Amino acid sequence: HIELSKLGLKMMRMPILRTGEVYFQDENIDFDKFYELQENDADIRTSQPSLGEIIEAWDEALKEYDEILYIPMSSGLSESCNSAKNLSLDYKDKVFVVDNHRISVTLKSSVYDALNLVKQGKTAKEIKQILESEASNSSIFIMVNTLKYLKKGGRVTPAGALLGEALHIKPVLQINGGKLDAYKKCIGSKKAKKVMLEAIKHDLETKFDTHDINDFRVAIAYTKDFESAKIFMKEACEYLHINPNNVEIDQLSLSVATHIGPGSLAITISKKVR
Repeated sequence: HIELSKLGLKMMRMPILRTGEVYFQDENIDFDKFYELQENDADIRTSQPSLGEIIEAWDEALKEYDEILYIPMSSGLSESCNSAKNLSLDYKDKVFVVDNHRISVTLKSSVYDALNLVKQGKTAKEIKQILESEASNSSIFIMVNTLKYLKKGGRVTPAGALLGEALHIKPVLQINGGKLDAYKKCIGSKKAKKVMLEAIKHDLETKFDTHDINDFRVAIAYTKDFESAKIFMKEACEYLHINPNNVEIDQLSLSVATHIGPGSLAITISKKVR
């Protein structure tokens, strides 16, 4: 949080709800406690940031800055984006809400791009337009370790979840157009990782206007199992011919882990804004 403040950034808190309790990551709950609750079948849900906290943060920032760029998670995955857009109407020409269909690691890449654009002298309005025009220039593929949490969220039927567990199916999902979609069902994690790497390579060769890996930020993301993430990073670097020093490993936030559960792995690429 000190580093964020030095960069002129503030991150809004995403509430994690459990019957009668509200948790905030790194404040009153850590990763170990969260996964303990989750694996003991606690009823855990997510919510959007408090509008009161957003207003307070915006008002405080405008005492020091002329304008604000606010980058929430994709409107396709959370109502928090639309709520912020409606709220920004009361801050005409002061607050600009970006909806570039990003989440987690790819949203983080957008923040890096925004900081670089600020250094180039771009206004908040110009940066919003640039980030939204670059919305499709990222890819995320996720291997989910179990269908249990997707079933809780209504993304798979109970019968489908039981079948998946019996056959050791590891679903590979993708973020496409701001929404979470099924990509392929794989038998076992080894096959699922291979499918993700092939999918990323295919996107690099066909989806973007550049095929140079150095034009992208590459990251491995995970829930709970850091050792598996390190192994996957090594496999990704060998497959895609990337220097390991140019790949980040990020632990996914609790707001994401709520929906996909522990033991998930993801690979993401985001094209850097020129």
